[in-house]
Amino acid sequence: MDYRAEMRELREKLNHNAYLYYVLDAPTMPDYDYDRLSRRLEELEREHPEEITPDSPTQRIGDHILEGFTPYSHAVPLESLQDVFSADEVAEFCGRTEEALGTDSVEYSLEPKVDGLSVALEYRDGVFVSGATRGDGRVGEDVTENLRTIRSIPMSLPEKLPRLIVRGEVYMARSVFAELNAQREIRGEPLLANPRNAAAGSLRQLDPKIAAGRRLDIQIFNLQLAEGRKFVSHTETLDYLSSQQFKVIPHRVEHTVQGCQQEISDINERRMDYPFDMDGAVIKVNSLADRELLGSTVKCPKWAIAYKYPPEKKLSRVLDIVVQVGRTGVLTPRAVLEPVHLAGTTVQSATLHNEDYIKSKDIRIGDTVMVQKAGEIIPEIVEVERSRRPEGTEPYRMPQTCPACGAPVYRDADGAAVRCTGAECPAQLLRNIAHFASRDAMDIDGLGPAVIQQMIDAGLIRSAADLYDLQAQDIAQLDRMGEKSAENAVAAIAKSKDNDLSKLLYGLGIRQVGVKAARVLSAHFRSFDALAAASAEELTQIGDVGEITARSILDWLASPQSQDLIAHLKSSGVRMESGEKPADQRFSGMTFVLTGTLSGYDRKTAEELIESRGGKAASSVSKRTTYVVAGEEAGSKLRKAQELGVPVLSEEEFAQMLQ
Repeated sequence: MDYRAEMRELREKLNHNAYLYYVLDAPTMPDYDYDRLSRRLEELEREHPEEITPDSPTQRIGDHILEGFTPYSHAVPLESLQDVFSADEVAEFCGRTEEALGTDSVEYSLEPKVDGLSVALEYRDGVFVSGATRGDGRVGEDVTENLRTIRSIPMSLPEKLPRLIVRGEVYMARSVFAELNAQREIRGEPLLANPRNAAAGSLRQLDPKIAAGRRLDIQIFNLQLAEGRKFVSHTETLDYLSSQQFKVIPHRVEHTVQGCQQEISDINERRMDYPFDMDGAVIKVNSLADRELLGSTVKCPKWAIAYKYPPEKKLSRVLDIVVQVGRTGVLTPRAVLEPVHLAGTTVQSATLHNEDYIKSKDIRIGDTVMVQKAGEIIPEIVEVERSRRPEGTEPYRMPQTCPACGAPVYRDADGAAVRCTGAECPAQLLRNIAHFASRDAMDIDGLGPAVIQQMIDAGLIRSAADLYDLQAQDIAQLDRMGEKSAENAVAAIAKSKDNDLSKLLYGLGIRQVGVKAARVLSAHFRSFDALAAASAEELTQIGDVGEITARSILDWLASPQSQDLIAHLKSSGVRMESGEKPADQRFSGMTFVLTGTLSGYDRKTAEELIESRGGKAASSVSKRTTYVVAGEEAGSKLRKAQELGVPVLSEEEFAQMLQ
């Protein structure tokens, strides 16, 4: 077969199967076959780059980082909708519409209002060419490269109209949002607030690869422009767009005010059946000719409104307050409620966030409380009906030990979170082991959170130390882990035994001991036993170790769980000493502070170069600082060095010292 014909056939086959998978949720091709065909197309495109087309599935994720988003003028304005909040206002809208059109027989299309980010997609001759955010309705931002990463957006259409523009709402599915936050929690990153903010932030990433990793989706809800096609109604346009392989918003036609009001109620009841968050229902005049007659105001079309669901509130009773331990060790109280039906689901519990939240509302076991769904999704207690409080109730107090492992808990000095200190707490197992195996810690290649979770589920590991007892045949039984992968994993685990003490100290997850503090402690004590024998006074005499860090280290060392973990690691042959003293000692006794941006080194590399020559890299400037290395846009550290008379090196001078 001619390579051009083969490439064309591969593109068509891959795009069709992507449509079946991402739009219809009805895949017919196994993942293995899809990946094999994708690889073949990539090979052909490398050999014949001149034949790469914009609709090729290989072009969804660009390799270059964007410098910023350029303004995009919408050919057809993306109007906003007038909000209404009651059944009476819906009736008024229908009445005005019928009066303006001179008929009492008007068709209305009703749709859920997706809580996401509105965008326009433009196609030329059936090929996706550009896309932009709504902006102010007339000018948005060009986010074409990020929109390409959304698999449910077709790159080419069956019918090749000269120009087609559609409007849709980009969203992050609730399931994807939950999974993304779980991964961020394991990595110790801040959690995303809600699916809408997550979608908006993802679509505005300058690196398309980051946007691709967020697995965004879209619902198309309007045809903006179609050159070469005529339509009579809105629902006809949606049916056409569905035939063009778009994922189209669910919709239904009603003919009366009562029908509209019933469908609004039904959409609310079905809200948890949709993969997206929704914040209302949209009512639109179905006839396109009638829309032309009705026209628009300066801001909104007169032929459509958005009904916003009021937060539904109901009374319930607090049966109990239980505490859950999250993957990062945070203890979160939760109210167990008498079942109550809210916004289409039965609510039996509500998060109480933290100790301060409970105190501020004075929530007690036995209280009658008003419950609503925050953002129509998360149940929350709005207020306590104190007039109904039973006699003898007690203010709630958080437990002093972890309910999952019994270890002592502590409250963050700078927040309201209460955390478990247990090194082997089962609730934190995934996060602790994933941290232990991470690159800056023990650097065990191939041991990501998914593999570790499988090991936990299979009962193979209950602590980080259990990794060193694993055999290849144990790992080979896991999903997608053959004999070779299992052997590689065992080899990587064994290799990590020889790591420097600094990597082990960081991997233990001791509160306040980051990468830099672990290096400092390793360089000072040279062995774990010497660190374990140190007093608080000895610890605080070390630069970069303050009283809070010293107390965290001592508390961790005193824990029976920590002692058990260390004993197991020692018996497994994990190295407990620091590396050999660097042969190059030119920076011995010197302390360097880096500030600004260095063009020739990243921060981590520069610090390693200093330490490999016997020096110390510190984070703050003091009278004991030997040199400050100032890169571009150096800030307060440079000013402090000048105030204290600390010598300042340029990047060139620093490079000369290294050489």
